[in-house]
Amino acid sequence: MKKQSEVKCGPVNLTKRARVFLMGAALVLCLMTANHAAAQGAGPATVFLGSAAPFAVLGSSTVTNTGPTVVNGDLGVWAGTAVTGFGPGRVNGTIHAGDPVAQHGQASLTVAYNDAAGRTTAPINVNAADLGGRTLAPGLYKSTSTLAITGDLTLHGDSNAVWIFQIASALTVNVGSRVVLSGGASSANIFWQVGSSATLGTHSVFHGTIMALASITLGTGATLDGRALARTAAVTLDTNSITLPLGNTLLIQLPPPPRRD
Repeated sequence: MKKQSEVKCGPVNLTKRARVFLMGAALVLCLMTANHAAAQGAGPATVFLGSAAPFAVLGSSTVTNTGPTVVNGDLGVWAGTAVTGFGPGRVNGTIHAGDPVAQHGQASLTVAYNDAAGRTTAPINVNAADLGGRTLAPGLYKSTSTLAITGDLTLHGDSNAVWIFQIASALTVNVGSRVVLSGGASSANIFWQVGSSATLGTHSVFHGTIMALASITLGTGATLDGRALARTAAVTLDTNSITLPLGNTLLIQLPPPPRRD
């Protein structure tokens, strides 16, 4: 019988097959570490949404709609139960009207909102600013009052870059204004923490997750690549397109374990 080839490793003898397996596993670990470091990108750490993540629209008192709005993702309301205007609106997902899924979504939203509001590392002050016409790198941006967008706001960064906007009062995106992404920036990594209400004007185009303490209103024809999540009041829609953003997925395939010869 042919003797197995062996490699000496300290006091432990490993078969050649086991050595190959461990080398493969070590390589995967190195790749995972490198990918994790790269995935952090620029800007602050991302905001974990928990059970709120599947919701493209989540209200507290009501969710109301006028016209042929399309929601790509789940829609929910809690502690209220009223969802109106679907149809003519359409939800390509599940409607959770006052059920435990929506309740858990609201609980996670509160945690995520408080996380975003509590970030303090190197904030960039944009007090009462209109961000239209500007290009912003990844980072933490803070307004102690309101924030507006008139015209185009460009967010430039790679697919792992993160933006967090802390807004003490209202967010207003004016008619026809846009948030434009460049350099591979992802809507999944943009967070708008709004201390009162958010309004997206008629035919505006917006990216990111809106977490508003009070209400969120989308004007006629406004487009949102992100989420409209309202903690204490209503979400109001009118002939809108809302699409849940997709994050990055890292697939790791380990080599098969060694056979016992």
